[in-house]
Amino acid sequence: MGLAKIKVGDRVIVIAGKDKGKIGKVLRVIPRDERVLVERVNMVKKHQRRTQKAQGGIVTKEAPIHISNVMLFDDKKGERTRVKTGTDKDGRKVRMSKKSDTVFD
Repeated sequence: MGLAKIKVGDRVIVIAGKDKGKIGKVLRVIPRDERVLVERVNMVKKHQRRTQKAQGGIVTKEAPIHISNVMLFDDKKGERTRVKTGTDKDGRKVRMSKKSDTVFD
């Protein structure tokens, strides 16, 4: 399998949709559906039935967003960036920022 552009724990910025401009951490990647779950982005209300373990009511939680609507956020530059692959000192493949050559791995 190739090197993934966005992984769990990355800081991303939303570039399209109702949450455009929001920055958050990737909580989960769903490669089959090409979606990511980003912290405090695309919040939806879900009517939750009461169970033996959890109380019922209206719960607000994150919903997945399409991976094409997010880009990696480069903390060094303070803006979004594309991803390129490069090699580190040990010769391993790593993900790098195209703008500042910051290594994300």
